[in-house]
Amino acid sequence: MIRVLLADDEDLIRVAVAALLGLEPDIEVVAQAADGPTAVTATLAHRPDVAVVDLEMPGLDGIGVAAELARARPECAVVVLTGHGRPGHLRQALTAGARGFLPKGAPGGALADVIRRVHGGGRYVDPSLAADALTLPPCPLTPRELETLRLAEFGAPVAVIARRVHLSTGTVRNHLSAAVQKLGAADRADAVRTARDNGWL
Repeated sequence: MIRVLLADDEDLIRVAVAALLGLEPDIEVVAQAADGPTAVTATLAHRPDVAVVDLEMPGLDGIGVAAELARARPECAVVVLTGHGRPGHLRQALTAGARGFLPKGAPGGALADVIRRVHGGGRYVDPSLAADALTLPPCPLTPRELETLRLAEFGAPVAVIARRVHLSTGTVRNHLSAAVQKLGAADRADAVRTARDNGWL
């Protein structure tokens, strides 16, 4: 039997996926979690072979869970499920250690097949997301612009960012302004969103 953990903050989806997987003769759902930190704790406690995690969860997203498990329990293969996957998310998930990346809209039996594949040591990436990821443009931002944009993500004031990166407030403002302009964004928050979606942050 392939032992599986399911993590999704939407109860209805998690319970439905567990019921579907329960119909498979070689798959057993041994634990469920409604957020990222619980998914990590449950994986360490129940020792599943495969963790199927939603991309967007409270506390720690699916990419964060994949990174934690790659460090704490590397023998557990991680499959990331997403309702609206973007190519940047795919790149981040694979870099974090995920072995599978699948949209929630995939056909019913696809998840079971992916679980078997990653349990056997293989990988699976949704073909359309893989094609999109291959055509992603290179990041137009300098390392300093990326660094200041990353620190601005949670609304940190320019003065705080300047202290953290040991630059003047004027230089930080210039870096943030350049990032917004290069990404064709409306404002800082929009620039952060664009950089995240493309996997640059």
